Amino acid sequence: MRQFARLTLPLAGLNFVNQASRTMIAVVGPLLALEFGLSASELGLLAAVFFAGYGLAQLPVGLAIDLWGSRRVQTVLGIIAALGFVICAVAPGPAWLAVGRAVTGLGVSAGLIAMLKINTQWYPKDRVAGMTGLGIFVGSCGSVAATVPVALLVPEIGWRGVFVVLSLLTVCVAGWIWTSVPDGGPDHAPGAAPPPRRSFGREIAEFGKIFAHPAFLRFAPAIALLSALNFTYQGLWAGPWLRDVALMDDAARALLLLAYSAGLMVGSAGTGQAASFLQRRGAGPMLVPLVAMGIIAVVQLLLIFLPWRDPVTLGVLWFTFALAASAGPSGYAAIGQRFGPELAGRVATAINASMLGLVFLLQNAIGWILDLWPRVATGGWDPAGYGWALGMTVALQVLTMLWMLTPGRRG
Repeated sequence: MRQFARLTLPLAGLNFVNQASRTMIAVVGPLLALEFGLSASELGLLAAVFFAGYGLAQLPVGLAIDLWGSRRVQTVLGIIAALGFVICAVAPGPAWLAVGRAVTGLGVSAGLIAMLKINTQWYPKDRVAGMTGLGIFVGSCGSVAATVPVALLVPEIGWRGVFVVLSLLTVCVAGWIWTSVPDGGPDHAPGAAPPPRRSFGREIAEFGKIFAHPAFLRFAPAIALLSALNFTYQGLWAGPWLRDVALMDDAARALLLLAYSAGLMVGSAGTGQAASFLQRRGAGPMLVPLVAMGIIAVVQLLLIFLPWRDPVTLGVLWFTFALAASAGPSGYAAIGQRFGPELAGRVATAINASMLGLVFLLQNAIGWILDLWPRVATGGWDPAGYGWALGMTVALQVLTMLWMLTPGRRG
């Protein structure tokens, strides 16, 4: 665990910031909608610009991490994320808030990728998923911190004050990464000459081979969608669903989002460890993500056809949703095993870029669907719209799973 504390834990700190930044919008989103008079599609766009910045950065940061290492890249990105939080804190209106969210998205864009890269360099192949899962478990504590604690802080310091706190925390994490994480793998001696590299153009060209690889084409759509569902609902639409469909007040909604975050924490550690355990015993590395896909599809169907309002039942359902959705990084590690460690950053960012493109589309598409119905008297959106939105995501899941499981596909 000493190695974990030196290598993975500091990088997990920036993932903590990432998770907190995403989840807090589900908590304060209804407040922002009322303060700025935002429609569902406008609120969806405000949340989605975070993922636009996050997604557009994926391929460049993946290449940067492969070339210059997690330590240097993450330190710089941490400072950028802190700047984004400051912009949000002083934003006079939704336009500047969107700019701040986009800058923050850029700053936290390599949280998972940097952990995968350093873990690939330092741990045996069958331990990468498990150690990455532990790192994501630590990062997912940010989701917990952004639920009830943020709900309690907002009346005291306002949502702008919460952004200031996140900015200060991010600067501290960037300093920790710089002082703790090594520049390379265990074979990298301090002061040694870097290994010979190909031209920059050839390094970029590796992305084409990744996107065209049979394993990527077969598995990446389903894995990307699995993670995208987590980002979409945790990052925005779970909170409004609990308000408009389950009729929960602010306090109850914060508690149920806490249950969601708890599911994410348990799943992040559990699915990664399960994937490593099963792989050491001969199971395929895609087994855990495949089971998770089936679970999350069932949960969505239950939310559509049996829209319970009992807090305990809803807590179990959203906990299970998050637990299953947290298996996405195990799928990242499984796909990454088809490539060399020198491409680990680029493989992960290729999947992440695809996933974040889906998040941008899904968050906006759900907003567009909800706006097809008139606003209800409370200022929320019609429950019927949420049913159709969930139906859309279930249909997409079925299609990607069929694509992955169709006989004759190789990879």
